[in-house]
Amino acid sequence: MEIKNISIANDFSKVPAGRFYNDGPYSGEKFRKEFLVEPLRDRNVEKIIINLNGLCGVGSSFWDEAFVSLITEDGFSYDEVTAKIEFTCSDDDTLIPLLKGYLKEAKNV
Repeated sequence: MEIKNISIANDFSKVPAGRFYNDGPYSGEKFRKEFLVEPLRDRNVEKIIINLNGLCGVGSSFWDEAFVSLITEDGFSYDEVTAKIEFTCSDDDTLIPLLKGYLKEAKNV
């Protein structure tokens, strides 16, 4: 089984922003579709560890589109997403609970 490590700041952008592709080159939609959907579907990927360190001022529209839309748009269940995705962050101790809260809200949609 494979563990996929993704650093948003290093592998995508230090300043990701926007919800959709037409909002800019580092949107939540682009991150979700290009970094998350395939590994979530891949049965050989056991965990996706997402490093949140090094980010600057990320808005809620990015987070919502990147992670909540996995459940509301791509058809993954809350349990699938939370079992496979793990967040790490030493820069900001509020970020992981915030993202987990977004996912819990999507569970009830």
